[in-house]
This record gives sequence, structure tokens and C-alpha cells, in this order.
Amino acid sequence: MGRLTLPICGSAYIDTNIIIFSVEEIEPYHGLLRPFLAAAQAGQLHVITSELSALEVLVRPLREQNQRLVALFEAALDTAELETVPITLPILREAARLRADVASLRTPDAIHAATARLTGCDVLVSHDVRFRAVPGLNHLYLGDITG
Repeated sequence: MGRLTLPICGSAYIDTNIIIFSVEEIEPYHGLLRPFLAAAQAGQLHVITSELSALEVLVRPLREQNQRLVALFEAALDTAELETVPITLPILREAARLRADVASLRTPDAIHAATARLTGCDVLVSHDVRFRAVPGLNHLYLGDITG
């Protein structure tokens, strides 16, 4: 198993699965993400996600009426280490352009990719291989590390 290679400085976008792996401590990903999260906590790395992540992480715990997990996700989304970016009209327009160019890209992933691009993130960290199809997006895919 490999290790994440983090940017020395700059910003990283995380999509929903990274938040889930971190909060629920899902291995082997949680272990791989520890240095990443430590860099964010130390202020060495600016970590960004979309407000869309709130919707995506809360569905399952709400459906299962798991208030403890709801509270953990809410706390994770409301930390100084994570900037949550609103879904704006420019982001939606960029997401539409991405969907038009990359037919396999689903709407939520297009919103994540558009947010990463428009916020100038150096890398998008995800466990979704479909981001590889987005032109000009530096994508770190956890599957390359875990095998």
C-alpha cells in the first residue's frame, strides 16, 4: 500500500468520499488520509469542498436515523480545516460545460470538479476514477494507492 503525496503548499479539493472515509474511519483510506488531515490541521494545506458534500454525507445517516453519525458529519463540515464553498451560478455553469464535454460525468461529480477548478485547487483528492476524464484537473485517485 502506498502513501498520499501531498502538495507542499496550496490547496486540495476533497469530494464526499474523502469526508466519509475520514469521519467513519474506513480503512485503508483513513490511515492513508491521516497525513493529509494533519497537514490541514497544521495549516499547511488549504482543504476545500462543496456544500454539495453536506447533502451527500448526510443522506445515509439521516435515512438510518443515526444521530451520532449525523453529528459527526456536521462537525467535520464545520471545522476551520475545511472550507465549504457555496454552489453558485458560475459553478453550475462550469459544471454544465464539464458535463457537456465529459459524457460519463454525473451532475454531482461535475459540481465537485467545477468547484475545484473555479477555486483554483492544486489537486482534487477522491476515490472516484471518473474525475480522470476531466481535462485540466489534477486528480489524486486513492485507488492508485490502495490497489
